[in-house]
Parts: sequence; C-alpha cells; structure tokens
Amino acid sequence: MPSIEHHGASIYYEESGRGFPILTFAPAGLQSTIEVWSRPAAPVNPITEFAPDFRVIAMDQRNAGGRSRGPISAQDGWHTYAADHIAVLDHLRIDRCHLYGQCIGGSFIMSLLKAQPQRIASAVLAQPIGRVGAMAPGRAARFNAWAETLTDHPEATPQVLDAFHQNLYGAGFVYSADRAFVGSCQTPCLVLAGNDEAHPYPISEEVAKLLPRCEFIPEWKQGTPLAAARVRIKEFLAKHTPAR
Repeated sequence: MPSIEHHGASIYYEESGRGFPILTFAPAGLQSTIEVWSRPAAPVNPITEFAPDFRVIAMDQRNAGGRSRGPISAQDGWHTYAADHIAVLDHLRIDRCHLYGQCIGGSFIMSLLKAQPQRIASAVLAQPIGRVGAMAPGRAARFNAWAETLTDHPEATPQVLDAFHQNLYGAGFVYSADRAFVGSCQTPCLVLAGNDEAHPYPISEEVAKLLPRCEFIPEWKQGTPLAAARVRIKEFLAKHTPAR
C-alpha cells in the first residue's frame, strides 16, 4: 500500500488518473479519509470527477480512522497536517499542483497556502469550515467523537487533547488563517458556499470577498446547481493548469 514515513508518522495516500496533479482533502473533520469521498456528504468526488483529466492524489489524514497514523502532542495544530501534506508532495516529486478540499479541507488548503504558496497553481474550497462569533466553552462535540476513537494513543491525555483542540479552533474565522492572510493570498481560488453551522454561509462569502483572485458559487449541492458547479470547477482547474 502506498504510504510515506516522516517524523514518526505514517501517511497513506492513493493516486488516480494522469495529468497535472490535484491534492485533495476529504470532508468529515478530523475523520477525513479517502473513503469519505464516496459518501453522499461529498457531492463532488474528485477521484471520479477529475481523474480522466488530472492526476488526483487522495489521502487519509493522520489518526482519522483510516490508514494514516501519527503521534499526538499538545503542540500539534494545522502546521502538523500541512507538514504531512508537504511530505506527500515531496515524496511524489510534485513541484506544483492544484488543491481541492471540502469542509476541513478548506482549512487544510489555507494552511498549505501559508506554508508553500509557490507550490499551488489554484485551490477549490468546498463549504469551508469556520466560526462566526465567540468560541463555545469546552471541546466541540465532533472533536470529542474523534477523540473517542483514539484507543491506541495513550499519549492523547485530556490535557493534550484540550491543547490540540485550542490550537485547531481557538483562532476562529477559518481557523488556520486570519483575515489578513486571506486578503493577501494571490493564489486563484474557487469557493463553493457552505450553508450550515459547521460550514457557515457568511464564512464562505467573506472568504470569497477577501481573496483577491476568487470566484464564488453560492449554491451547488444538488440538482441543476450541482451539475453546473461540476462544469465550472473543471473549467476553473483547466484555466489555471500551467501549460506544459
């Protein structure tokens, strides 16, 4: 099985198709795995949608319940995941790629754009996560549900998990980047709006307004809007694919 080892972590990935590469980040929060792309919660499955024209890389995020695993510490945060993503690109000798991410994938994208913007030709953020208003006390229910799966991580003590939760979600907005960074980001982006508590429409709308080079799709999850969005995503990726 294709996997890489780096800094004590083992990261599993899969490739489909040929052409200019697209690194993808599935939804489902910290339980983001390749398998999630085949669920109804992912209206656009990039593996099946883009593989005819692109080299699609999908991966299990560390400790998501799939085939990737890494140690957990109180210092972990978005930079930890970005290091995994960079390690996959380095291993595959990919100098430049597109990014496609849904849900938590939007925050993964922003983190990678901060770390290595020169490496990203364009990015598609489908219903990015974010927070409007103050952070609620305690850990989020979805984080706790993920934490309950960590039965083989004795290092993930309550104190470590509290710190990890704060590192991920304490900042608010889109969590991994502030408004100043988003407003300065020159990477071409396409934002598909969210419409629920975890993926607030106002967050998608603000991100799209802040990004200097952004297109925005306000409705896309089913029926005719979904069909139109699939066409537009492919057009967007084709437009920003470097000429060989």
